[in-house]
Amino acid sequence: MTTERRLGRGLEALLGRPDEIVESPRIHTEPPATGEQLEEGLLQVSVYEIDTNAYQPRTEFDEEEINSLSESIKQHGLLQPVVIRRDGERYQLISGERRWRAAIRAGWDMVPAMLRDADDRQVAEMTIVENLQRKDLGPLEKATSFLKYLEQYQATQEELAKRLSVDRSTIANLIRLLELPGPVQQALRNQKISAGHARALLPLGEEDEQLVFCKRIQTEHLSVRATEKLVNETIRQADDDSIHVIDEDGNRRKMPSSAARHLAALEQELRAALGTRVEINQSAKGRGKITIQFASHEEFDRISTYLKGHGGARAHSA
Repeated sequence: MTTERRLGRGLEALLGRPDEIVESPRIHTEPPATGEQLEEGLLQVSVYEIDTNAYQPRTEFDEEEINSLSESIKQHGLLQPVVIRRDGERYQLISGERRWRAAIRAGWDMVPAMLRDADDRQVAEMTIVENLQRKDLGPLEKATSFLKYLEQYQATQEELAKRLSVDRSTIANLIRLLELPGPVQQALRNQKISAGHARALLPLGEEDEQLVFCKRIQTEHLSVRATEKLVNETIRQADDDSIHVIDEDGNRRKMPSSAARHLAALEQELRAALGTRVEINQSAKGRGKITIQFASHEEFDRISTYLKGHGGARAHSA
């Protein structure tokens, strides 16, 4: 099996195609000797000369997982080299921190490493791609790595999506989870609710409602689909209570049912697109206003970026 296949398409695009590097039991099944030269593209590096990746979103590593990987390295060797870059007199990990930790635990002083010439931004991108492919990394950790990159490099979600070769919706959906109240995020972090549950709560907009639903998910063991259904029913009920028209005298009166259903459907579409509470008020003459609510500066920036992006896309296509 080649390193290319293990890295996946995203990392292949960032790291290049290391066709000359092939996993070899002869090379990796025992601790490398100091100074031993491997095939082109690989070198031996002391595990004590390697520093961790500053862009690594994972802050905790499962000890049982590291122990298991360490035992595997003792029996079968290191099947994939770590990826590093030079950092002054030392080296810095780009990917492979679990392997590096497990190799140390297995008693290895040296590890085979792929040396890459990468700047800080490229390292951040490589780290994000590697972690996107990991199922055991929580959605909030992934979201945090996205947000940190966007803020540090003043990039848009669209730009990051192109650089990583992923859908923009993947980035947007994860970052939106950071808008949820702290207790909801903690429930997600503790795996008491899933990312699907958390996303279903976003259209509610109001923190109090999100907290109530989060508790219901846990106590009633609601599925994601059941949660989405209940959230939609709650929003629909709120729409029925709030949709009205303003007559010529400025008085509010109940809108005819057919028109109310039409506006309720429009509100529902806008909520789904923007991920927040939206209200439409219309006058008897057809004039009105659309109110979009936001709970933080970050949410305002996200909604603003979304509206500008879609408006620009329509302008270019017109």
